[in-house]
Amino acid sequence: MSGGRLLSTSVVAAGCKAFPVLERTITTADGVTLCASEDGAGIPVVLLHGLTASRRYVVMGSRALQRGGHRVVAYDARGHGASSPAPDPEAYRYEDLGNDLAAVLDALEIERAVLAGASMGAHTILRLALEQPERVAAIAVITPAYDPVSNDDPERLARWDALSDALRAGGVEGFVEAFAVQRLPEAWRDTVTKVMRQRLVLHEHPRALADAISGVPRSRPFRDLHALAEIECPAVVVASRDEADPGHPLDIGETYAELLPRGRLLVEEPGASPLAWQGGRLSTVIAELAEEAW
Repeated sequence: MSGGRLLSTSVVAAGCKAFPVLERTITTADGVTLCASEDGAGIPVVLLHGLTASRRYVVMGSRALQRGGHRVVAYDARGHGASSPAPDPEAYRYEDLGNDLAAVLDALEIERAVLAGASMGAHTILRLALEQPERVAAIAVITPAYDPVSNDDPERLARWDALSDALRAGGVEGFVEAFAVQRLPEAWRDTVTKVMRQRLVLHEHPRALADAISGVPRSRPFRDLHALAEIECPAVVVASRDEADPGHPLDIGETYAELLPRGRLLVEEPGASPLAWQGGRLSTVIAELAEEAW
């Protein structure tokens, strides 16, 4: 356990359906308030979203995991969704994000969990798996993108800075324009634009999100890709083909799956909608992974 990271926790009941949802507020050691939800009972599964997303955008609202006998926890990362900004514009490093994940596990008294994360969330769970492997039963690494070789490339960082500046200056529409969906095949442009707008309007602190957009891509979740060979828990890598999601290259996903000792790769058929966009199918993958781990 990682004692000392959690300062306070408050819990509010948010429903009385077949699977009551608990809304939880977790305050971390550096004063960030993380907004989380807990639903279901059984094997604990913690969901971590990607940069510019929020907690709904991992399994896209699917409740299959809860119905299948899992305790599902999801939370908004610092500066995202309803969670508060970091105390410092530079405190969006993977060190901070990993500490937040550990704080969530501490607050909910989860000693060991299946972790499923997309993009930024994927890199965060890999960091925790390396630092505190005893807390990680299995990992679902969804659309990873971190490449140590190109991480500090000036052109890459300039693109992220341009998106950050566009959000500050022009809000959601400014970000959408700067994203330039024209670079995608026509078949995916409308879907990507629609989802992008839906995701961005959910953030209560857009300036903090802009800080994260600039800061997270500069951080390194682990030293190099060969560190993945140290992660011994069951792992599945869900990659996407580059036509629909060029920001998360297929070859990166393939490399992660090869290096993880117990890793296997899943990717959609050519021309199909990315598996990472299909919440029900992702939930099935995560449930099978949890069964393997337990």
